[in-house]
Amino acid sequence: MLILLGVAVVVAGFAAGFNPLLVVVASAFATGLAAGLSPVEVLEAFGKAFNDNRYVSAAWLILPVIGMLERAGLQERARDLIRGFRGMTFGRLMIGYLLLRQLTSALGLTSIAGQTQTVRPLLAPMAEAAAGEGLGEDDRQRVRALSAATDNIGLFFGEDIFMAIGSILLMVGFLDQSGVRLEPLDLSRWAIPSAIAAFAIHGARIVIFGRGLSRRTGT
Repeated sequence: MLILLGVAVVVAGFAAGFNPLLVVVASAFATGLAAGLSPVEVLEAFGKAFNDNRYVSAAWLILPVIGMLERAGLQERARDLIRGFRGMTFGRLMIGYLLLRQLTSALGLTSIAGQTQTVRPLLAPMAEAAAGEGLGEDDRQRVRALSAATDNIGLFFGEDIFMAIGSILLMVGFLDQSGVRLEPLDLSRWAIPSAIAAFAIHGARIVIFGRGLSRRTGT
């Protein structure tokens, strides 16, 4: 049970507000030492994991591209585009994006959107424009936060419908080792009610927030 000490380190570190990277590293060391590994062996495990998964860092290559596009006026163009649609409201935009994100994730297209390539340069500016001109700074930050949350919820509850996603295969493998035989389609099928509930609940949150936003901005 000592190897679960790393979980306690994570909880305590995040609760205390320490740097997340420092907390994760400390948790890994605590888990490794509790499992009987020496500090050098823990460092070796870190190095091996980084080397085996170095392709993950390729995602950082998109950041300079997004920065260059934003400097060239991508966010301004996104705002102008949404202002050109008559009758477009904050609620309609966000619910439409939530539906799109869930459907594409259910088809396995989890990388078709995301925080870096879609929310920051496109969705958030569009949501701000749809919210109206009288948007205060506090509401602006809430709009951005809700845009990020909408992407997360759409992805999280949509991807498990796709039977070949990593999380589904992981659960099937774990259950199989425990003597419970399930097909990926079984788990995928039962993810649909959760996705529908998530859409309804978050959609209601969007509508409620959008109505309050309209009252504050007079739109």
